Amino acid sequence: MKSLALFSLTLLTIGACKQKTESTEQRVVITGIDSTKKPGDDFFTYANGIWYDTIKIPDSQTGVGSYSFLNYPQRLRLQGILDSVSASKNTAGSIGQQVGDFYASGMDTNTINKRGFEPIKPILARIDEISDVSSLLKLVVEEQKAGNSTIVGFYVGPDDKQSTVNIGQFFQTGIGLPERDYYFKGDSATIKIQKAYQNYLAKLFELTGTDVTSAQKNATISYSIEKQLASAHRTNVELRDVKANYNKLAVSILSKKQPAMNWTGLLANLGAKVDSVNVGQPAYYDKLNAMLKSVPVADWKVYLKAHALTNYSNFLSQEFVNASFAYSKILTGQAVKQTRAEEMTRAVDQSLGEALAQLYVKKYFPESAKKRMAVLVDNLKKAFEARIDRLDWMSDSTKAKAKDKLYAFTQKIGYPDKWRDYSKVTVKRDTYFENRLSANKNDYLYNLNRLGKPVDRNEWYTTPPTVTAYNNPPLNEIVFPAGILQPPYFDVNADDALNYGGIGMVIGHEITHSFDDQGAQYDKVGNVTDWWTKADYAKFKAKTQQVIDQYNAFTVLDSVHIKGALTVGENTADIAGVAIAYDAFKLTEQGKDTTKLDGFTSDQRFFISIARIWRVKTRDQYMAMYVNTNPHSPAKWRVNGPLMNFTPFYKAFNVQPGDKMYKPEKDRIVVW
Repeated sequence: MKSLALFSLTLLTIGACKQKTESTEQRVVITGIDSTKKPGDDFFTYANGIWYDTIKIPDSQTGVGSYSFLNYPQRLRLQGILDSVSASKNTAGSIGQQVGDFYASGMDTNTINKRGFEPIKPILARIDEISDVSSLLKLVVEEQKAGNSTIVGFYVGPDDKQSTVNIGQFFQTGIGLPERDYYFKGDSATIKIQKAYQNYLAKLFELTGTDVTSAQKNATISYSIEKQLASAHRTNVELRDVKANYNKLAVSILSKKQPAMNWTGLLANLGAKVDSVNVGQPAYYDKLNAMLKSVPVADWKVYLKAHALTNYSNFLSQEFVNASFAYSKILTGQAVKQTRAEEMTRAVDQSLGEALAQLYVKKYFPESAKKRMAVLVDNLKKAFEARIDRLDWMSDSTKAKAKDKLYAFTQKIGYPDKWRDYSKVTVKRDTYFENRLSANKNDYLYNLNRLGKPVDRNEWYTTPPTVTAYNNPPLNEIVFPAGILQPPYFDVNADDALNYGGIGMVIGHEITHSFDDQGAQYDKVGNVTDWWTKADYAKFKAKTQQVIDQYNAFTVLDSVHIKGALTVGENTADIAGVAIAYDAFKLTEQGKDTTKLDGFTSDQRFFISIARIWRVKTRDQYMAMYVNTNPHSPAKWRVNGPLMNFTPFYKAFNVQPGDKMYKPEKDRIVVW
């Protein structure tokens, strides 16, 4: 559930897991509660502890349970579809032929292994032909169009100050480690990752026939360039600053400021002949401009080869795939590689996502879910409007604008009204590498075709089978794909307590993203503008600072703490999402009733459902990376953090002073 307010359209995934429940007389029965635990001490463990202590993380996975990890069983569903369609006789040019042949080409490891690194040789040869900065930048653009973003990051998306129009956008890039700080930390765990990454680069050069000494030297050269680029990167926290990441500049000004970049020629080669662009992180391009003059062309060629090899390694023979996994294993703690079928299922989803989605929706998605979701969304919007009306810190004028924005939402449920066309992607059963490049090039042209045109508000930024939900502030939309409309988030057989605690909380969370630290800066049509009074916005910032301070205190691994400033948007949405969902639930018949089911009151079932949708267990290495890079808090604190601020939870489970989750009522955070 991530808002799409920055330079990239990275989706906030909220995943799910299979509850240990039973269906009795067309309802869901709650089981697996650890009654030895006190709810007010650690509600996550009370609701999930038995599961957590007994579940085993599959060797091929970094975690198990809900959140993004429900995409693992989702991929098994998609794999079943692909196994079937790839074995069938399909009409040429049909969806079945495209996705089936694409999948089959990736499953044909014999052919892939026989080809070795032959498919990438033409790219390496073109790098060898680079003679100066001009030819270097041409190669960079050529690779950008094929899905390999090296030193220039470019996409087309809505103008934050004129959200009806798409403009060219540039963002910081150029590094291979997860984010900038990995290059500068000196702790043992980070050093281990740095060394593993450099060994990975060296191994890739060795696999292309470079001797060991030269391969290690090449790895050092490439890593040194990355570290220089990383020094100019903004941190993940700084990337949350919407206004600081909007720098729309005339190409003529950029050309004078950064002459080595040759902005006019660069844009022409990208196919983006425009007179202005947004440069999200100008300091990065200042640094790149300087490095294009200071770093020898020979070193740049080594760097470009390293990034071509890392970008395409998983498209090549098994030796390259193994090298990639050896590094990934150190970074994430994943014990063994995923099956080839799982990897190829993910590849099809990435390359031909909406084609595969059509087959998924037809087989697995009930239209009844779409209708019921529409009702739930409407109820949550009404509940949020009532909460706005009751706010004691916001003026009437700002409240009116907030409600205008709320009812200007576009809501998308299940799948797009119009499916994307992939007819320009060339797919053959024996050319996996070329199939991937063809799909990448098609994606680039698809994105480029938006340039200078009105924003298509019907477009989706995730594939429908994905277990996710997101808020996109420039379009003022909330999106709930088919993938998340399944247990434990949504179940047609579940009572309202479970559905409002599940998908209702998700809906409330996504609504709130339009009013979190980033979303609150966008107006009802998606423009970044000051629609608040100064006094109201100051009060809002003070409240979000309370959220930052609370989550900074939560410990994840030993002495590792949650980064409150990085996760503030998600934490704010979690806190409000619970409250909005609860208010909407209280409007239902069950919400007004005190009858117990399975020994739990309706309110208790609601809160247990919230805990179950964040039921997750991960490897420690993965969690260490997650805390450093992800804007969401770990699952435990997505449960305990919001609930310790919500008074109805205290009443439902008799939370008292002395309980570990207890906060005096005056200290409980209420933003919305």
